[in-house]
Amino acid sequence: MNESQKPGFLAVLLSTFAAAFGVQSQKNRERDFKHGSLWVFITAGVIFTALFALTVYSIVQGVLATQ
Repeated sequence: MNESQKPGFLAVLLSTFAAAFGVQSQKNRERDFKHGSLWVFITAGVIFTALFALTVYSIVQGVLATQ
């Protein structure tokens, strides 16, 4: 990736996953803060959190339904 380019969709997605699980590298974090849009990362974080919560809820409901 060119140093002056904004992170693309895949880079935002991977950064969101890495940050959510606490494994974001210093290099990528600096790239995100330097070239990324705050609102893109906030939106990605909110969407990831909602999907994660719905996934956990669905798994729990599925397990409880089999009991």
